[in-house]
Amino acid sequence: MTFLAWYHKRVIFSTLIFRVLKEEKMEKLSERQKMILSMVIHEYIRTAIPVGSKNLVEHYNMGVSSATVRNELAALTEMGYLQQPHTSAGRVPTEDGYRHFVERLQQVIDLPESVRRMISHQFYQTRHDVEQWAKLAASVLANQSRAASVVTAPHPLNARFKHLELIATQGLQVLLVLVLYGGEVHQHMLRMDEPITQEQLSVISGTLTARFQGRSSDEVERSLQYLTGLEEVFARAIMLNMKQTDSLSAGEIFLDGLTNVMAEPEFAGSDEVRRALHLLEERSFMNDLLERTILPGTIGGVQVLIGGEGIFDELRQFSVILSNYGATGLSTGTIGVLGPMRMSYGRTISMVRFLSRLLSDMVVETLGD
Repeated sequence: MTFLAWYHKRVIFSTLIFRVLKEEKMEKLSERQKMILSMVIHEYIRTAIPVGSKNLVEHYNMGVSSATVRNELAALTEMGYLQQPHTSAGRVPTEDGYRHFVERLQQVIDLPESVRRMISHQFYQTRHDVEQWAKLAASVLANQSRAASVVTAPHPLNARFKHLELIATQGLQVLLVLVLYGGEVHQHMLRMDEPITQEQLSVISGTLTARFQGRSSDEVERSLQYLTGLEEVFARAIMLNMKQTDSLSAGEIFLDGLTNVMAEPEFAGSDEVRRALHLLEERSFMNDLLERTILPGTIGGVQVLIGGEGIFDELRQFSVILSNYGATGLSTGTIGVLGPMRMSYGRTISMVRFLSRLLSDMVVETLGD
């Protein structure tokens, strides 16, 4: 196991231990308390308004009095699952309340067949355009979840050379187009000392493609000593590009739906929330978030972070749902949704899981060759 993988495991394991110890200290819920907690969370997700006993009795056939419900709300508040913003107000869920709901009370919600067919058709139309997958996934997730989405393009754990194109442009510049196994495409403009015809460039690109097919950056680097002239110049550029790719933990990051989050009533006019959303556009923050929450090599599982889980203070007002997609040893990426803790967990988790499986199938079918 690499140090990075060990570190990831330790961070997540420590978080899980913290949860278990904290939960052991919290009293167990009766069946009625579980039902009332679930009702409060469903109502608060729907309305964004604190929920009182009168509201629950009027909207649900509970078979108990308002006073009984009021006593149970007080007990749930004492246990730490609910809180009361003001003395005369109803209750709203705490982070522990949401976490208990997601882990133990939330029912699985199947996406409607019509939605699955529509999304599958959209991706079928782009199945050969790997560069469009992440952008489309971000758009679909933001639209379906009505929250913010984050998607990383499929990215190989170790870059492997697949194909090279060298294209003559104006003046002394040459466009280097490098295609890697796993679908990543990199473009780099090089300035030459003297003009080169397209015929010459085509011969060089064909020679280097045949020589480096399936090779790693280290293997390309070792081959430099056997090359001369323009072949050595372009091979060195290829090697540097591949090493830079190897240094990245994820592919290009695509965001969508940030305005959806800002439109939520609890976030209206919040500078703190606006700053947190701006952080998502910073690659270093996103890399840190993905590295510390998703174990490398895990595909299809869903990870839910509520209130930053004590790790990410910037996300303490949000919930994040993440999943890896792809195929281990070929190419992987991450998809996720960020929204208020008052989000529709059941449907959003189902959507993230469905898209993760869909993208994984596309990686295997399209990039597996």
